[in-house]
Amino acid sequence: MVFFPLNLLVKAGIKDILIIVAPEHSGQYLNLLGSIFKNHHVNLDFKVQKVPKGLADAFIVGEDFIGGDNVTMVLGDNIFEDDMSEHIGSFESGGRIYAVEVPDPERLGVVEFDAGMKVISIEEKPEKPKSNWAVPGLYTYDDQVIKAAKSLKPSARGEIEITDINNWYLGKGQLDVRKINGAWLDAGTFDSLLEAGQIVKDKKLYENFDHKLNAAIEEFNAELKALAKKRLT
Repeated sequence: MVFFPLNLLVKAGIKDILIIVAPEHSGQYLNLLGSIFKNHHVNLDFKVQKVPKGLADAFIVGEDFIGGDNVTMVLGDNIFEDDMSEHIGSFESGGRIYAVEVPDPERLGVVEFDAGMKVISIEEKPEKPKSNWAVPGLYTYDDQVIKAAKSLKPSARGEIEITDINNWYLGKGQLDVRKINGAWLDAGTFDSLLEAGQIVKDKKLYENFDHKLNAAIEEFNAELKALAKKRLT
């Protein structure tokens, strides 16, 4: 599944990617992805987040990696049907979030915007949502995001929240939003993973991979086959 968010970034022309992982899974990610793009001019770095501190903590963990550049973060369990390259590539400064229309916005972060796509408000899991537009796990910011993340206080659940990052930019009048029309799949539970797998199969989303990603996967599989054959001889 991790190849889907990776594909989104690679298709958008991003060549430097930081993967933030939990300690118990770091070896698996490194074994799978460590050198997979070595022939394709895409650089992967890895950082271990020892304690979960919220999505916004990613920008503190990745401070040195981000430096003075703009940054796009995508969650590892999110799959997008749309090609997001234009939305990401056209970004210049401030913050940019994305919106997808859902039947149950009260479960998610909700963005309210006017007819001119000006963001009015953002709320996390509101009892009475002001719109049916949810904010999926994809965010684009300039390097101010590091300062914003460091300024946040933990929420009631002890984490610094991505919604607070968005409200930080909104308070400065520097947040915009782009609509997503295609399917958005949040495969973070067993049931949603099963549903996502069926949608990926039916819509053949795996056929939309960037050529660099396809080539990297083919090379990786060839290396595995050669290693297995060597062990058998």
